Amino acid sequence: MRYYLVIQFLLVAAATIAQDPVPPIGQWREHLPYNSAIDVTAGNGKVYCATPYSLFSVNTSTNEIERFSRVTGLNETGIRTIKYDETNNKLFIAYQNSNIDILYRNDIYNIPDIKRDNVIGDKNIYNIYPLGKNYYLSTGLGVIVIDGDRYEVKDTWLIGSGGSQVKVNGFASDSSFYYAATEEGLKRVAMNSTDPANYSNWQSVSGINGLPTGACRNVFSIQDKIVVEKNDSLFVQSGISWTLLYTDGRPFVSSNTTENKIQLCQRQPNGISRVVILNADGTIFRTLANVGAVSFPRKAIFLNNDPWVADQFASLSHFGSSLSYEQYSLNSPQAIASGEMVVYNSVFYATAGSVNDAWNYQYNGDGIYTFKEGAWTNVNRYKYSQIDSLLDYVTIAVDKRDETFWAGSYGGGLLHVKTGPSFEIFKQNYISPAIGDPASYRVAGLAFDGENNLWISNFGSNQPLRVLKNNGSWINFSLPFPLFENAVSQIVIDDNNYKWIVAPLGNGLICYDHGASIDNTGDDRWRRFFSGTVNGNLPSSEVTCVAKDKNGFIWVGTTDGIGVIQCPEQTFGAPACAATWPIVSNGNFAGYLFKGQEVRSIAVDGADRKWVATRNGVFLINATGEKVINQFTENNSPLLSSDVKKITIDGKTGEVYFATLKGICSFRSTATEGAETNEEIIVFPNPVPPGFAGTIGIRGLANNAIVKITELDGRLVYQTRALGGQASWDGRNYRGQKISSGVYLILVSDDGRKERTAARIFFIQQ
Repeated sequence: MRYYLVIQFLLVAAATIAQDPVPPIGQWREHLPYNSAIDVTAGNGKVYCATPYSLFSVNTSTNEIERFSRVTGLNETGIRTIKYDETNNKLFIAYQNSNIDILYRNDIYNIPDIKRDNVIGDKNIYNIYPLGKNYYLSTGLGVIVIDGDRYEVKDTWLIGSGGSQVKVNGFASDSSFYYAATEEGLKRVAMNSTDPANYSNWQSVSGINGLPTGACRNVFSIQDKIVVEKNDSLFVQSGISWTLLYTDGRPFVSSNTTENKIQLCQRQPNGISRVVILNADGTIFRTLANVGAVSFPRKAIFLNNDPWVADQFASLSHFGSSLSYEQYSLNSPQAIASGEMVVYNSVFYATAGSVNDAWNYQYNGDGIYTFKEGAWTNVNRYKYSQIDSLLDYVTIAVDKRDETFWAGSYGGGLLHVKTGPSFEIFKQNYISPAIGDPASYRVAGLAFDGENNLWISNFGSNQPLRVLKNNGSWINFSLPFPLFENAVSQIVIDDNNYKWIVAPLGNGLICYDHGASIDNTGDDRWRRFFSGTVNGNLPSSEVTCVAKDKNGFIWVGTTDGIGVIQCPEQTFGAPACAATWPIVSNGNFAGYLFKGQEVRSIAVDGADRKWVATRNGVFLINATGEKVINQFTENNSPLLSSDVKKITIDGKTGEVYFATLKGICSFRSTATEGAETNEEIIVFPNPVPPGFAGTIGIRGLANNAIVKITELDGRLVYQTRALGGQASWDGRNYRGQKISSGVYLILVSDDGRKERTAARIFFIQQ
């Protein structure tokens, strides 16, 4: 059993809804997409809407929104279908990996049996039918019965020919029989059968008495009559005969029944969509068409005589008596993120694009997401037709002069997003096409230097390194050595103004120094780092990422661990600088840091600790890389997926953002960027409420400042040192005891500087 937190948001019709504020230290929040709805169900005064990643509900009386995710206690990210059981007031959630959650009151009950079963076959759950205390699941194996009281699998019915597996698309019952809509046609078994798991007890109904042979896509009961969906037509049973109930020549997306009405979602190949609501006799009661809320309807229900539509492009909408509707559009990113992410001035920027292992484009059109003051903005081809030729954004950089940002499209060129927004696109005459692919302008890395020159990795071109100078002029650079496919990507600029450039596809890492002037190429210096002691000593020549730490060291992530270049200023000197491999202790053993693992991303926090993304979760390691402080996986934390792609950090708040295979989430860490002096000290929460068991943060400190908490008479209660610009405290004294109600002083000092009183903190105990 897991418990979830209730996080509510007030909805404004046809408007977006801001997210929750920055979480307390040690807490998580999700940043999942909510704009694509795939299923809808209702019960107990709420409408529940599922997206491919997440779930939310709408209180029909108050319009309050509640979000559900792994952060609030769900066991998975990625929903296939949902169903509210009105008899038992339970919400059944089936995930894409066949895991199951049942929400009952304030508890979440997990049923992982189907997910964990090693049976070979299609374990997907396509439909849910509550009856009594049981849930009958339509799966690719057959019918699986869940005991809703014991929260476990009760039985499995393999009802295919000869007892084989068969995909079941829908399940229903009347007073006498269970019905299963399968790929072999409609089948039924007597409800009083002593052995429904025996396939021979199931009778094939298709092909006799008017019901055509072949696969059936759904079956349901309305007014004690069984209705079957087959070949985009509905057939109804009357006695032993079947007759055509409804067809109109349009393809069905889904069919179901609520409140003695039949809801059909339809979409034609040309994109024309509609929702048709039928009476039980097959006559049309109402049609929803030619409205923005019906773009690709996936599921519709009837509640209190009003339609609710879950639409793949338009989220959830509630229709009144006319075609006017109230759209529930939760503010969120367009989709998940796979490209680079950055934070500048507490604004988060993420790119949605990606490439495959061979660095081929993926035609991802989801664009760029920005997150500012709790609100998301999406910039992509779906919203702005003027950038419809730009796909697969994989890199981003923010211009500190005006906080406009630049994004690199892997194939579409360079995009400058200005306020408004308005756009500048740079392709021909600025960015060169890839050799052998003349229509592809691949921008795979961006970085501003200290003089506001924008450095650009032009992957695959004959001059793969370029710079847009702060005066608007361009300079292109040819490499002094051959590079397979001229592959260049991420750029990091160090304290020496050297450019460290990831060279994918086994090309290693490049360091470039343009000397005193960018325009004079006569004093340029280049060096490549590979694996091998004479080549720079990287753990692998397959470099995946690079980062600069507080000491100016260059941390290099590869497919076989991490190397650290601790002498970057000697890169071009003699003897030449080489990478070292941090060694991590593990009991009586020791090993090289992340040896054997692919390191996807490295981010450095305010305390110079490193956050490392891998296929096996997120690791927090100390400043030197000799100790693993923490590891987050989807099994021990609300991390959405252990498959983590990118990491970035908001240095002001300490919030760490993770781009995972299943979406973006973030964690409020203990370290922030330090200030030059102890000036604007912020203590949170303050006052500390009764029963508070979280972490108290003291932010705005000088780097690594000493912090003391004392009573008003000066008696020491607790002492610690800041991690970067933030100190953390659990509200206990040095003996581990909770402190009493009252006022306490916070004293701070820099190393070698005089101590001063910075703030007061108030404790309120019950």
